[in-house]
Amino acid sequence: MGRVVAMPADTNPEGDIFGGWLLAQMDLAGGTPAFEIAQGRCVTVALDAMVFHEPVSVGDEVSLYATVQKTGRSSIRIHVEAFKRARNEMNAQGVRVTEGVFTYVAIDENRRPRALPGAEMTQSGLPG
Repeated sequence: MGRVVAMPADTNPEGDIFGGWLLAQMDLAGGTPAFEIAQGRCVTVALDAMVFHEPVSVGDEVSLYATVQKTGRSSIRIHVEAFKRARNEMNAQGVRVTEGVFTYVAIDENRRPRALPGAEMTQSGLPG
């Protein structure tokens, strides 16, 4: 889990936080367990099932939760949820604002897919 505060520089002209800012925070949150599982470098290759439920406003505290859904030979699928709490409601329960499934792939020094620790690769170097 991680927490960030939405700042004025991250808003659109209407005062809502840009969806891209939120996506970046979610990618960072999902990348942490992916890196731990891969025990090294990995890259984001897909984003599925992205849903924006509620807008985020300046000053909202955004909490991010990442849950590993599945691992393959070189890939890791992680469900990431974001919840907000308004700064004047810090004792309130968070409201889910967005969620999505991020897929990461472990890569080697040549930026080619590599097996996750304990997984095998085919002779071509691609997941088998």
